[in-house]
Amino acid sequence: MDMQLDPAGDDLPLMANTSHILVKHYVLDLDVDFESQVIEGTIVLFLEDGDRFKKQNRSVEEACQSESNKGCKLGMPEPCHVPVTNARTLSSEMEYNDCAICSKGEKDTSDKDGNHDNQEHAAGVSSSKRCCDTGNHGSEEFLLVLDCCDLSVLKVEEVDVAAVPGMEKFTRSPELTVVSEELRNQIVRELVTLPANRWREQLDYYARCSQAAGCGELLFDTDTWSLQIRKTGAQTATDFPHAIRIWYKTKPEGRSVTWTSDQSGRPCVYTVGSPVNNRALFPCQEPPVAMSTWQATVRAAASFVVLMSGENSAKPTQLWEGCSSWYYYVTMPMPASTFTIAVGCWTELKMEPCSSGDSATETPFSPSEADFRHVGVCSHMEYPCRFQNAFATTQQIIPHRVFAPVCLTGACQETLLQLIPPCLSAAHSVLGTHPFSRLDVLIVPANFPSLGMARPNKDKTGHTSDSGASVIKHGLNPEKIFMQVHYLKGYFLLRFLAERLGDETYFSFLRKFVHAFHGQLILSQDFLQMLLENIPEEKRLELSVENIYQDWLESSGIPKPLQRERAGAEWPARQVRAEVTKWIRVNRRPRKRKRREREAVLLPDQLVLLLEHLLEQKTLSHRTLRSLQRTYQLQDQDAEVRHRWCELIVKHKFTKAYESVERFLQEDQAMGVYLYGELMVSEDARQQQLARRCFERTREQMDRSSAQVVADMLF
Repeated sequence: MDMQLDPAGDDLPLMANTSHILVKHYVLDLDVDFESQVIEGTIVLFLEDGDRFKKQNRSVEEACQSESNKGCKLGMPEPCHVPVTNARTLSSEMEYNDCAICSKGEKDTSDKDGNHDNQEHAAGVSSSKRCCDTGNHGSEEFLLVLDCCDLSVLKVEEVDVAAVPGMEKFTRSPELTVVSEELRNQIVRELVTLPANRWREQLDYYARCSQAAGCGELLFDTDTWSLQIRKTGAQTATDFPHAIRIWYKTKPEGRSVTWTSDQSGRPCVYTVGSPVNNRALFPCQEPPVAMSTWQATVRAAASFVVLMSGENSAKPTQLWEGCSSWYYYVTMPMPASTFTIAVGCWTELKMEPCSSGDSATETPFSPSEADFRHVGVCSHMEYPCRFQNAFATTQQIIPHRVFAPVCLTGACQETLLQLIPPCLSAAHSVLGTHPFSRLDVLIVPANFPSLGMARPNKDKTGHTSDSGASVIKHGLNPEKIFMQVHYLKGYFLLRFLAERLGDETYFSFLRKFVHAFHGQLILSQDFLQMLLENIPEEKRLELSVENIYQDWLESSGIPKPLQRERAGAEWPARQVRAEVTKWIRVNRRPRKRKRREREAVLLPDQLVLLLEHLLEQKTLSHRTLRSLQRTYQLQDQDAEVRHRWCELIVKHKFTKAYESVERFLQEDQAMGVYLYGELMVSEDARQQQLARRCFERTREQMDRSSAQVVADMLF
């Protein structure tokens, strides 16, 4: 390896050698076992060596710069019939550092909904106890390096794609006579570069190839952060097998998944937005340049629902009594960190028959919208893009499903289901075409870490080596995810720009920006540069990329432009300021009012601002706090409002409302981390006891980073 890193440090290593070779597609075939808290199975990687994809990237860039670029005029993805891999079982006696050869008969069936049956077969396992050679064979052999941790890798083998019927169409010769490494790699090269309008066929061949027999085990080694694979005699990425299968198991303590219970007390597991992203779920390439597609078959007990970030609305297929299979896929290349899975005993909520939640609302474009429809021109790599489909561009409400624990179905049926269609419609009216054809909404467990993923980006990584390896600065520091001030500043920056430029100018730009950059990785400066280039000179008002960076990103505290806006007459919190003045007056006056004042109705954002202002007051009486709670029903508001309310309770030792603090710490665990600090800093024995009691109740269920930070505060 060309990097020496300290695994105990704060920086998260990105080890994948993406400059040499890229994963273009993953095929996952997994079993979820709640008794052992393990996900196991295989993953097949379809690779493209560096020389080829560098040439393609140059071609794409040149095409994007050309006025004659016609783009890809493609249809919208639809569910397809793709056979999936049969369940493969490794002998329980096989040790992780041993190699084994597995073979079994296979049978594929598909139903009309694109959900696929995996028949159970007896596995013939030959465990020769021949230990995989993981020694160093010298630098002359090419090494495929994948980001990986907290996984037990059992075996790695090359896949014989040339043995799949019909693959001769991907070779220059009419018949496959002499099968060689070069021929197998040629087949994969042709497969991964099929045009986007053949995506159904491509997924089908990916699935068939993933089921092909192995044609030779590959040498592999693992360290803390990577899986390293090599083939004897393969000296370059071009010579290295382009289709490989990895047999592996997750570990119960793996940092990419959380095994927990939902709000009804039933077991569930989900991918967690942890600093390690998905590398403890499957070996992958973490750097965002490694854009790939995937398809996955997941088996679980029939009582469980499997949800994934796929483009199709999967339904369960019964394999045998007590076991079901779910199949998902994506056709848009995305970073591996965007892959998500959640398995639990959830209930799907159904819309009322009269609802239009699953229908497309078609409306004519206004002149301003028409200006931003450049059908046929896309700057991203080729895939079946919805922006090229006339029906998709007018689809205000995409099909969506809602899943929740049994105990929350009533509340979700009453409120959430009614909110999603107007939210989807509003997003379409502001941003234009929905990039995905469908949406699944899941009510996640209380311990879900809600502060985002450690997705690597250019500005957060350190020095990048020639191989493409780098680090995410402070990516492993658990405290960093609770100090993401840049997210808050980003929100207020967007609000500031909207107010400065005016809604019409700003939203028109947003639609144009989304259309120009959909399907691509972007940086903040891309957004700001395009914004300033697309607004009239008189609206720029001395704005520049440089001064925005200086005021909003490089300076600590509240940016000066925001302070000026808040002090100005146009700041939208004038009603809140009036309420603040009223409550300060109430806090100073005698107990009884002579005349009951008409209470203002405040939106959640206004309530947050009101409570923040009141937190600046040195003292508030318990009488005032009771009146506040009663007036705005604070205990029933959203988590942002209740968080500020709990801060007021803690600051003023409002003991009669401590129940609200306990509830918040248990039901909103990620947001409650800061509140634990407030309870301990107060040096009040009762509050500290409350903090320790809540932590003991929830620590086993908490997100690992949250639990570590809280433990450091409490002990």
